[in-house]
Amino acid sequence: MFVRKCFLMIPYAFVFIGVSGVKRFRLSIKSYFYTFWQLKGGGTILDLRTFLEAEKQAVFRPEGPLSVAHEITALQYTLEKAGRRPIVVVDKPVMADGTANDIPVVTNLTASRAVVARSLGINDHQTAAPIYAQRTGSQIAPEIISGDSAPVQEIVIEGNDVDLTRLPALTQHVTDPGPYLTAAHATTYDPDTKTDNTAIQRCWIKSKKRMSYFPYPASHNNRNMRKFWARGEDCPVVFWIGHHPAVLMGTQAKLNYPESHWGACGGLLGEPLRVTPSRTFGDAIMVPADAEIVIEGYAPREVLEADGPFGEYTGYSGPQVAAPVVDVTCITMRKDALYHDYGSGLTDMLVPDNMAMEGKVYGLCKQVAPSVTNVHVPAQGRRFHGYIQVENPGPGEVRDALMAALSYRRLKMAIAVDQDIDIFDDSEMMFALATRVQWSRDSFTVDGLSGSLLDPSTPAGAKTLSKMGIDASLPLPGRPGAPSPVPPRSTVPQDSLDYAAKVLAGADMSEWPTL
Repeated sequence: MFVRKCFLMIPYAFVFIGVSGVKRFRLSIKSYFYTFWQLKGGGTILDLRTFLEAEKQAVFRPEGPLSVAHEITALQYTLEKAGRRPIVVVDKPVMADGTANDIPVVTNLTASRAVVARSLGINDHQTAAPIYAQRTGSQIAPEIISGDSAPVQEIVIEGNDVDLTRLPALTQHVTDPGPYLTAAHATTYDPDTKTDNTAIQRCWIKSKKRMSYFPYPASHNNRNMRKFWARGEDCPVVFWIGHHPAVLMGTQAKLNYPESHWGACGGLLGEPLRVTPSRTFGDAIMVPADAEIVIEGYAPREVLEADGPFGEYTGYSGPQVAAPVVDVTCITMRKDALYHDYGSGLTDMLVPDNMAMEGKVYGLCKQVAPSVTNVHVPAQGRRFHGYIQVENPGPGEVRDALMAALSYRRLKMAIAVDQDIDIFDDSEMMFALATRVQWSRDSFTVDGLSGSLLDPSTPAGAKTLSKMGIDASLPLPGRPGAPSPVPPRSTVPQDSLDYAAKVLAGADMSEWPTL
């Protein structure tokens, strides 16, 4: 079965992209099979622990004690500043009261684009956008297994034994009021169609059995919750923590409403995601059988409490808001559970969603502009900037692509460039903006579009935003097949570059200035 899936997925390995000229991404059949066989662990179940074993060379386990209050997050900030992105596993996290917790904390899991790409069986992260779009569109239905066979239900804690404060949840930033679940994937369902939805949504642990829950107002989970409340009912909800990054990426797929994420997870895994009925809600809400921890409960109707301030993905502390709460009925976990945390506002949180955005924006643009070859959503722009690469566009096609990109809610600026510009290199993007753009001719703004209300530049009370598109591609030639009417870029012969590399090969560069 696994070999058959590999043959079905071979077409995904041949993708044409544009990086520093026309560059063809070739993934040989040999390396392709090796990559997926390695991720499968020789046929084992894909989960968080098998992925950590496959990526053990990229794992950092600090030797000294680290507190869940600020210190683990401070380590992530220090690594980020140094440009290093290992997966961090803290085996004995220290709780706020000074005691050691036996549940290890896994963080920085998705800080590296290269690591996230490898989790999807992709050798080059720069090719992820079209592959992600194809695989999440080629969904594989989940496989249902019994709770007796589900690792995530090896331990079941119910009733008065429930205690959220035993989890090594992190207090990340100075303004955060307490420990938050930042990698909890909330699963609710539409009471009309019974279709489930999953999204990462924060929870502040307030007591042993209660936590705040912030489903973003425009989210599908919020829509589901409001439907239950309109019926006079509390909203059932489960939160699951810890799984293989391919599963986490599947939950980031931008789907229609109502539409389950389990099929998109299967599409990225290349096999059905194993799910099992939750303890409280049965098959009304399924949970990933190979997750690490599951928290089940109800969001009581019209009950709102203070939530935040909270350090958001924007890099700013978001304001305190009135948010729903969840009263917890049950916690299940593996016997040797791992606790996964996202570093909010760091690449650890930005990279997976940005890569999912690349797939979504690529699909939107490709529908109206066949010349689009790639999309990049850089972490430097949080989730607000998108770079679009085109090859031989027709008249008006670049602006069509820019408008399609800006229709995506989170993006507020989109820049289009040609194949000779590396969209993953900010210096190349700045070169294109500096030398190929006349602002009155090549840029435009559109008011009244939907956007992220977490954007700190949003005016108070605004419900819509202004967005900008920039065409930094070369002017179209006067006739088909002719060169663009601009001077050629300065270049050096390739053989001279090769010789220069040999000259430098033995040099000690450690003391040479880098700025």
